[in-house]
Amino acid sequence: MRAVVRRNKQLVCDEIGELTPAQGQVLVKTLACGICGSDLHALTHMEHMIELGRRGGGGDNGFDPSADTVFGHEFCAEVLEFGPGTTRALKAGARVVSIPVTLTPAGGVEALGFSNRLPGGFAERMVLSEALLLEVPNGLPTDQAALTEPFAVGAHAVAKARLDANSVALVVGCGPVGLAVIASLKAAGHGPVIAADFSPRRRAAAERLGADIVVDPAKESPHDRWEALGVPKQRAAQSMMRMMGKTFGRPVVFECVGAPGVLQTLIESAPAGAQIVVAGVCMETDRIEPSIAITKEVELTFVFGYTPEEFAGTLRHIAEGVIDVSGLVTGAVGLEGVAQAFTDLGDPEAHVKILVQPGLTPQIG
Repeated sequence: MRAVVRRNKQLVCDEIGELTPAQGQVLVKTLACGICGSDLHALTHMEHMIELGRRGGGGDNGFDPSADTVFGHEFCAEVLEFGPGTTRALKAGARVVSIPVTLTPAGGVEALGFSNRLPGGFAERMVLSEALLLEVPNGLPTDQAALTEPFAVGAHAVAKARLDANSVALVVGCGPVGLAVIASLKAAGHGPVIAADFSPRRRAAAERLGADIVVDPAKESPHDRWEALGVPKQRAAQSMMRMMGKTFGRPVVFECVGAPGVLQTLIESAPAGAQIVVAGVCMETDRIEPSIAITKEVELTFVFGYTPEEFAGTLRHIAEGVIDVSGLVTGAVGLEGVAQAFTDLGDPEAHVKILVQPGLTPQIG
C-alpha cells in the first residue's frame, strides 16, 4: 500500500507492506488525517524530540527515530476488517476515530505516527485497537471528525486550568493548539477570553471559535486588557480590592506558542497570582527568571496530551455543535502533496489546518 514515509529527514511517497490485524485489532482505511505542528517539527528534529521524551520519562518502546516512520495521529478512518478476538461491535464501513495508539498482543503500545512497526494516518490503511475505537456519529463530516484529536489537546489544557467562575483567560498564540483551547474554554462556559496572535487569519479563526476579545500584539499588548476586565495586575491593588470586600477571578494565561522567550515574557507581563498553562511545546532550551515568578506568585502548569474521557468528550462536543470546527480545514492533499503541504504550513496566513486524504489529487485551496 502507499504511504508517506519520513526517510533521511525527507518525506517520500512510497510503497510499504500490507497490514494484517492481530488479536484485538482492526484494519481500517484512512479517510482523513490532519498535519500537526509536531509532525512539522519531527520532520527535521525527530531525534531531538524522542531524546527529550525519554529524558522526561516517556519510556522506550524500541522506536528508532532514524528509521522509516509514517506520520499521522489526527485521523478519521473506515473499518475494513477485524482481527481475531474482536467483538465486531462495529460493522465494516463504520467511520471511527481513536486515540492514536495501538495495543499489541504482547502487551506493548505503538504510538501511531511515531512508530517503526505500524504506520500512522499518512498511509492508505492502519491497524487500530478495537477497544479504543469511537464511532463517528451519523451526519458529522469526516473532515470535522478528524479534528477530534487536536481539539482534545485543548480540552486537557482547560481541564488543568484552575479557572474560577469569573476568571479572565488569555490565550497567547492562535495556531491549532490555541484555537483548541479557545473552543474548550467557550464550551465550558468560561469568559471573557482574550486571544492574541500576529496572524490576521488566525485571529479571525479565534473569533469564529468564540474569543471575546481578539488582539494583534503588533499593535497593543493583550496584557493591557486585564484592568478593564476587572483584574488588577499588581499585588498591592489586588490586596486592596480584597480588603474592601471585592473579588475578582483568577487570571489564567494559556501559552500556545512554544517558542523560546515567550514564557519569560508572560511571567513578566501577566497579573500577579496568574496561572500560566503551558500548552505550546518548546523544543529548545529556554530561560526564565524564577525570582520574578516568585515575587508575583505566578503558577506554572505544564500540560501534555489528553485523557480518554477528554478525547471522547471532544468528539461529542464537535458532533453536537458545542464546538464548531467548520471552516477550520483550509486545505486537503493526497499523499503526493504532503511534502508541499508541510512547506505551506510554515506560513500562518496560508492555512489553519491541512488534511491528508490518501488518493486525493494534490490540491490546497
